Amino acid sequence: MSIDQTTHADGRVELAADPSDPRFASPDLNPVPVARRSWTTYNFLALWVGMAHNIPSWTLASGLVALGMDWKQAVLTIALGNLVVLIPMILTGHAGTKYGIPFPVLARASFGLRGANLPAMLRAAVACAWFGIQTWIGGEGIFLLAGKLFGPWWQEAAEIGGEPWTQWLAFGVFWLIEMAIIARGMETLRRFENWAAPFVIVGALALLAWITAKAGGLGPLLDQPSKLGWGSEFWKVFFPALMGMIGFWSTLALNIPDFTRFGGSQRAQIRGQALGLPTTMTLFALLSVLVTSGSQAVYGEPLWDPIALAAKMDSVTGTLFALLVVLVATLSVNIAANVVSPAYDLAHLLPRFVNFRTGALVTGVVGIVIMPWKLITDPQIYIFTWLGVVGGLLGTVAGVLIADYWLLRRTRLDLADLYRPGGRYWYAAGWNWRAVTALVVGGLLAVGGSYGGPFPADGLIPVLRPLADYGWAVGFGSATLLYVLISPGVREAARR
Repeated sequence: MSIDQTTHADGRVELAADPSDPRFASPDLNPVPVARRSWTTYNFLALWVGMAHNIPSWTLASGLVALGMDWKQAVLTIALGNLVVLIPMILTGHAGTKYGIPFPVLARASFGLRGANLPAMLRAAVACAWFGIQTWIGGEGIFLLAGKLFGPWWQEAAEIGGEPWTQWLAFGVFWLIEMAIIARGMETLRRFENWAAPFVIVGALALLAWITAKAGGLGPLLDQPSKLGWGSEFWKVFFPALMGMIGFWSTLALNIPDFTRFGGSQRAQIRGQALGLPTTMTLFALLSVLVTSGSQAVYGEPLWDPIALAAKMDSVTGTLFALLVVLVATLSVNIAANVVSPAYDLAHLLPRFVNFRTGALVTGVVGIVIMPWKLITDPQIYIFTWLGVVGGLLGTVAGVLIADYWLLRRTRLDLADLYRPGGRYWYAAGWNWRAVTALVVGGLLAVGGSYGGPFPADGLIPVLRPLADYGWAVGFGSATLLYVLISPGVREAARR
């Protein structure tokens, strides 16, 4: 290990001086000094509560019910998916807490100082799409609930591009709020998540209490039998749906070091994530089922969208409270999950010219350009195509990162060399062909057989179609195995 780094008694490592090469170092990318790594278990718990409590995760159960599951099967699938994705989340998070580095810098150990831009840009592209989706949903919340306050003219305004101009106005307002918060940096984000988390929980419980009182109890949805049963028809839907649930957070399974780099200890990040992710997602799925059941009893049809449900409130005060809950819930997930990562990733691409704030602004612009309103119109496309393909591709990156950091290097990194051209992570001109090969092969196996929606019915590559339903697992497993097999020299180098 380098003499430039100091290992503390608790295992956390820091450098004696900040890296200075402007091609690979910047204040946003350099290791966080141990003195500034202060996030506690509660901070990580609050982060996950804030990120899990959002409109898309609320409606995940509805997508599964629409595909034929009953509510118990839907909640079970969501719970299992989040237990599975928690494992790579904790494993990659370990590197952030130990070395104080963000995701793209960790990727340098396996992909090379320049090659790390490949997984970083892949992750950034997915985050930009998610940012756009969440921003559209937040704007829709403002649009629908503001219509309750301003009257019919608001929702019946002249259309531009197929939507009322007031819808675009609400979209823009929400976008500006997000940019204002993220421009103030990570410490502001931490404080925002600390109070947003309990507020959103209270809001969700209040919505449940309101609909239960209005219904005089919960409705018939809880008694609705599964259309799939527990036989072969269920398993045909279960496994691709499970991969979709894993794909939902496969993004954070990569860039969780962006947050754990501020961790006060490994125990804090492990306990915070374990307490925050699977429990919150499962609880939120259960809440969505209960609230929707009540809506079916009151309105004669299940209303899975909490925005549409809140818009039916007669009370102006209740509508304003619902609007605030929707805004806070969507802000907390979108800023933390979908702006932080691409901001670091873009800063990593051009450290001399792009800082964290500039990267966040670029993310905001790209999130609009991709026209997110077209990605969430169909649950079949949303769960199987979008989440499945994203999960398959990002699963391969997670496989390479975990194989390199845990299986080959046994969590030992030379921190200074992660910023030093010509060092042990320089490989061939800054690229490690082994990691790139594992990524390409794993990605091909994971998503090459994608079918349905925009893809051919027989799959892009018909012979790979059977693997498409298991995209994340195939990508993760194949990339892990291949990288270990073709990288015998990495283990030897790590020991020196």
